[in-house]
Amino acid sequence: MSDATSSSNTAKFDEGRLMAVLVAPIVSEKATMVGETSNTVTFKVLQNATKPEIKAAVELMFKVQVKGVSVLNAKGKTKRVGRTVGRRDNVRKAYVTLKPGQELNLSAEGA
Repeated sequence: MSDATSSSNTAKFDEGRLMAVLVAPIVSEKATMVGETSNTVTFKVLQNATKPEIKAAVELMFKVQVKGVSVLNAKGKTKRVGRTVGRRDNVRKAYVTLKPGQELNLSAEGA
């Protein structure tokens, strides 16, 4: 029954758009700790991606069931090199919590 709902979620969105929503997995010390404690995976996503799009994209690409999605916008820092002032890009991060029993391994060990 839950498979039918996940396929209907992906039917609402354009599949090409869903493939572009997830930019990259975030592999950092904090993301790893969160993943180990709460079965959560962290992704860098497009700036205009919505929670339902992110959920549908993860379910489509990795064939797992998603419990919930939390999103945050990290503002880019201002950096200087001599007199030149620059700015890093803003980053939108998605913390995707998987349902119990679901697993998503992003490490290269399994490949």
